[in-house]
Amino acid sequence: MYDFVIIGGGVTGFAAAMYAGRLGLKTLVIGELLGGTITTTNLVENYPGFKRLTGQELADNIREHALDYSDFVSVKETRVTKINRNNSLSCFELTTKKETFKSKSVLLATGTKWRELKVPGHDTFKNKGVHYCALCDAYFYRDKVVAVIGGSDSAAKDALVLSELVKKVYIIYRGEKIRPEPPNARRVANATNIEIINNTNVKEILGIENVNSVVLDTPYKGSTTLNLDAVFVAIGHISLSDLAKEVGVELNNKNEVKINRKSETNVPGFFAAGDVADTHFKQAITGVAEGVLAAYGAYEFVNKDETICPTNS
Repeated sequence: MYDFVIIGGGVTGFAAAMYAGRLGLKTLVIGELLGGTITTTNLVENYPGFKRLTGQELADNIREHALDYSDFVSVKETRVTKINRNNSLSCFELTTKKETFKSKSVLLATGTKWRELKVPGHDTFKNKGVHYCALCDAYFYRDKVVAVIGGSDSAAKDALVLSELVKKVYIIYRGEKIRPEPPNARRVANATNIEIINNTNVKEILGIENVNSVVLDTPYKGSTTLNLDAVFVAIGHISLSDLAKEVGVELNNKNEVKINRKSETNVPGFFAAGDVADTHFKQAITGVAEGVLAAYGAYEFVNKDETICPTNS
């Protein structure tokens, strides 16, 4: 029996675990990818207290802090496949591939997955020139020509990571102008091997064994075919909120979990935080803050009524 089970092993989940440990809650973190997606970020410069560090360093620091409360916090590196809620006892039952756990409260901090590019050739060349993690796969394209599809800050950061290794990076974006944070916009503008192709979509990905070109919906320098060696997709994310549906948690039209300023959902004892939640501005620091609020909310919830999920239930 746990007081608080956190689903998700990223910075949001471990920040919540750290606070839960301080508050004396018997806490379990269940995560399939410990560290979360921040570990695929090369450089973090917007986390207060650290002028500059890697995403992996940030994730490791927060995890180590949480595990400093090992008397209260434990970790299972696996995936939750199902959640049930006993409404009469306010008790949650979480099932993994091998085990079942009971908890008085739950935090969903599962984050998101990359939105895939739905064009012909994507599935054929996935991991054969079509990638979603520049930091992971840039090395394989040293001195090659690549493209980043997307116009967000993430797309700009991917292009900057790639530009350190490859010969040429195209940023292909459907809009008028890419929209990174100002420091990254300046870096992109100053990079001699990054070129932006605006108002353009990729219609098809071509190749033989690996990617060798893409087809554009607007001619670029007189041709709709652009020769390159790889495509890195950065067109957004999809909320991993399916588990929330199982216990009647309300979602918005983007399938994000609706939360209030205390990270509470409409289901008592069920909290959400980080990229899976419906907050407008999603950053590591905002997710961490929401996770901390959830931990304190769980502390109040499990201590307000001794009949909540009694140990012998």
